Amino acid sequence: MAVVKNRAVRSVFIILGFFFLGMAFVGVALPLIPTVGPVLLAAFFFSKSSERFDQWLVNNRLFGGIVRDWRAGLGFTARAKTIAIAAIIATFTISVVFVVEPTLVRAALIIFAAALVVYITRLPTKRPVPEPV
Repeated sequence: MAVVKNRAVRSVFIILGFFFLGMAFVGVALPLIPTVGPVLLAAFFFSKSSERFDQWLVNNRLFGGIVRDWRAGLGFTARAKTIAIAAIIATFTISVVFVVEPTLVRAALIIFAAALVVYITRLPTKRPVPEPV
């Protein structure tokens, strides 16, 4: 973990880390708001700005598993992928159908949503841990 030496950049990264962590907490409470992405962004910003906050997040009871699994290259569970893809499809569909007017922007959103879905499906799928007998 290479912490940025520039104090101003470090401060911005800490602020961004807490912003995305706040977004993750919102995602826990509200359906269709993602949780995993903001947690990983918070982990990235904390890893570049503060060893203390990074360790706190990695050891956090609620979000630590997501960060540890990502850093270990284990990916996400099939359930997490399914929820993420469903949220992408639902939110982008609402945006394209009800919110956005210009056809070019609608097309761009559809392409972006498709790219996100492809990206998520190509990530490693974490195997479920068998329960002890």
